[in-house]
Amino acid sequence: MVGRPRKIPAYGRHKASGQAVVCINGRDVYLGKYGTPESYKKYHRLIAECFPKGPNSLAPAALAPTIGEDLTVVELVAVYWQHAKTYYVKNGRPTSEQTSLRLALRPLLELYGHADCRSFGPLALETVRTKMIEAGITRKRINQHVGRIRRVFKWGVSREIVPAGTYQALMTLEGLLRGRSNAKESLPVMPVSEEHVEAVLPFLRLQLRDMVRLQRKIGCRPEEVAIIRPCDVDRSVDPWIYIPNSHKTEHHGRSWKIPIGAEGQKILLPWLDRPEESYCFSPLESREAFDAERRRNRKTPHTPSSLRRQRKANPQIKPRDHYTTSCYDRAIGQACKKAGVPHWHPNQLRHAMGTEVRKKYGLEGSQVVLGHSSANVTQIYAERDFELAKQIMSEIG
Repeated sequence: MVGRPRKIPAYGRHKASGQAVVCINGRDVYLGKYGTPESYKKYHRLIAECFPKGPNSLAPAALAPTIGEDLTVVELVAVYWQHAKTYYVKNGRPTSEQTSLRLALRPLLELYGHADCRSFGPLALETVRTKMIEAGITRKRINQHVGRIRRVFKWGVSREIVPAGTYQALMTLEGLLRGRSNAKESLPVMPVSEEHVEAVLPFLRLQLRDMVRLQRKIGCRPEEVAIIRPCDVDRSVDPWIYIPNSHKTEHHGRSWKIPIGAEGQKILLPWLDRPEESYCFSPLESREAFDAERRRNRKTPHTPSSLRRQRKANPQIKPRDHYTTSCYDRAIGQACKKAGVPHWHPNQLRHAMGTEVRKKYGLEGSQVVLGHSSANVTQIYAERDFELAKQIMSEIG
């Protein structure tokens, strides 16, 4: 059911005190003596701050107390989460950062949810970090989670609901260093061996099989091979150039071009025969092909009940138009079990490609093929790097 549209709160009078008042999201805000020009100015300023885009666009700052009031940690997190739900979104879907934030804030709320934000300091943050260590979280991930907690307080400072000194004090807590804490160290991501890749391929469906082979050849990220479309591949040049519609560093303003050599072209070519904006690798298409093959290979005749059975017109779970990274990873994990090889992840294909390139072309060759660069690299170097990447892919596939 669609709710009634929200109205702009009216300028009112508090009879008991004679002050002007406005009610914003259930909270009364006093504006000074009723009827004075100053009270009207304050009213219009609050309305402009709290409803920047009309009555149905309540600003997050309007939901929180001011610095002078007792703001608890759980209240700060609640207000920040309203911001995070709209900020950490990509192509209309929540990003993985929202999940990471939940994990980071969980021990904070368990230990200090009802504490005053002004009393939350470095020692309290260290206590939260200790709880993460006891939970078995790796050192690097703990440092990232602590950074996310600091980010919440930094956002509160920018909205003038948390004192600046609180955030500055939290920044004095140093990060965990390797070998100087009890935190568990994460294992490095190692390249997957060619033998393990080949062992898994027979247990994957055709589309997933070619996704693995293509990713191994071009060294892209798992999400980039999953969203490839014919319109994203420039076949007028050699090697082909794949420009992902969405990639990991696009919010930093970086463009990302992936050369596809001759061997990669052979793998991808059969999947380009489709509408330009359709995904080359589609779970829906893969499911239909799988069902058709099962029908062709059926040995026993259909029973009367199976002939009468009809699929639901609108099932709750239905295949997507493209693979997600979790689905891709899960399929490889299941294939690893069937093949009897150690479990490996799609990102290890990228590491395998980087290792191969580094052996032949050095560190610079590996960096340009994988798209690794620092933020201050000039456009001249970027162009030179891309030319090197095209040369490498032309030679190795």
